[in-house]
Amino acid sequence: MATVPNLLLEKIEYVYEETSWGLWRRFVYPSGARFAEYKSKRMWGTLPLVHYTFGRCPETGKRITARGVIAVGKFAHGMIAIGQLSMGLVAIGQLSFGVVFCMAQAAFGPVAIGQAAIGLILGIGQFATGQIAIGQFAYGAYVLAQVGWGANVIDSRAVDPVAKDFFLKLIGK
Repeated sequence: MATVPNLLLEKIEYVYEETSWGLWRRFVYPSGARFAEYKSKRMWGTLPLVHYTFGRCPETGKRITARGVIAVGKFAHGMIAIGQLSMGLVAIGQLSFGVVFCMAQAAFGPVAIGQAAIGLILGIGQFATGQIAIGQFAYGAYVLAQVGWGANVIDSRAVDPVAKDFFLKLIGK
């Protein structure tokens, strides 16, 4: 088996591609794995409008966190953040923390949609919490669930009249 040289000790030969919108920085490892990073030229304060990362940086061996107004990467932090671990005003990913809205397998924020949706105002998911909670298992002030707990609940066990009126008004009936 041939050994792969340690690239952390080598000068990295990136391929740079400048477009009218921004700059791409790419590298392909001998194994075929790739690293890519894009930063737009447009800035909003100190943040690029778009920052995209993929793969491990050959200089450090670590993943670079995408940071931008729109941030896309395994780790993303921005106004709109998309990634496995994402944090932002709007966050989408596997584990997301949103200031306004988030959608993920595990979502935490005021409005949360996901398999585990921990919302302050609204939670929609298999496991959901929030003032309004909709899910298979849910907890909140107004709950619509297969199995629910809270002040006003509609579930497979009972229909609370206050919850029924609330959800009918919510859908405009």
